[in-house]
Amino acid sequence: MKQKRSPLAFLRRIEGLPVAAVLVVLYAIFIITAPTVFSGYRIYMSFLQTVPPVLVCALGLTLVVTAGEMDLSFPAVVAFSGFIFAWVFKTSNNAPWATWAGFALALAGGALVGYINGVLVAKVHVPSIMATLAAQFFWYGVTVLLANGLQLNIREVTTDTLHEIFVGRIGGIVPAQALWSLALAVFLWFILNRHKFGEAIMFIGDNADVARVMGINVEATRIRLFTVMGVIAAFAGLLLTLELNVFYPTQGGGFMLPTMASVFVGGTSIAGGLGSIFGTVFGAYIIGSLEAGIVATTISGYWVQLVVGVVMGASMILNVAINEGRIGMISDRLRHWGVPIPSNTLGGVLKEDADAAKSDVALK
Repeated sequence: MKQKRSPLAFLRRIEGLPVAAVLVVLYAIFIITAPTVFSGYRIYMSFLQTVPPVLVCALGLTLVVTAGEMDLSFPAVVAFSGFIFAWVFKTSNNAPWATWAGFALALAGGALVGYINGVLVAKVHVPSIMATLAAQFFWYGVTVLLANGLQLNIREVTTDTLHEIFVGRIGGIVPAQALWSLALAVFLWFILNRHKFGEAIMFIGDNADVARVMGINVEATRIRLFTVMGVIAAFAGLLLTLELNVFYPTQGGGFMLPTMASVFVGGTSIAGGLGSIFGTVFGAYIIGSLEAGIVATTISGYWVQLVVGVVMGASMILNVAINEGRIGMISDRLRHWGVPIPSNTLGGVLKEDADAAKSDVALK
């Protein structure tokens, strides 16, 4: 018998829609409960300024998790790349080439960390979660030693063209880093969904042995993947350092949980094989705006963690409901509100039990 198709079945094809819906509802609630703050544009510009470094890290981590791996070293890369840039800038006596050289060397430093992680995972066969956890401690230690535990003030960088390009204000209002993070999201979406490298990532995340049978070089792909993650984390560190106009040795230390939450709230499967780039984008803005929104509503700060947990849980449940096709069942319930809907499964069981009872009576 042909199964009736839900009118909302098409929603499953829109990437990140459940998380986007949660974000819209969340902002609507904040506008109602804190109209003074959320009716103006300034709070949204603040989010566009503070969320991008975490979002950039989350976009890279989305690729890694899609491959069935984990990278815990990115907070250390954020600090390490920031130090490289700040050190080159400070020791060059404000030479015109200093910012661009520091920028390139910082990205190269991130690539080095990622490449070493990839070799440990792919060639030495160290589990990625252990290899990158060790890398986080190691590279944070290297950064603190090189910086002697001191911060570096690079206030002069604000007059440089590079600063204006990456963290300047477009039209004097919109932070440029928000557009860079969005551009990176679009680029990585095409890589993951329209390029053979992204295809290889998803095959490896689904089943590495099957990927090998299909001719994918699993080891080389994993090394490239962690190298890309290192470069992306370094880019996040550069955005953070340029925005703050200062490097401090422990920068990026608070990125771990918000970044991971953004990835998993966005709908990327922790088991690998399925990743959602735009889901991560919306997830990052949910996580990045929750605390400010709750404080603006004048609710006690003791409620922050509880509300964060509820919103994260709602996002994930809605994601699962749509991805597994349960949205059809929900839409049927809404269309037949108040009218009992017989369960086919239960009805079938009861009918089978009744038939069996009749047969037993006939035999007796």
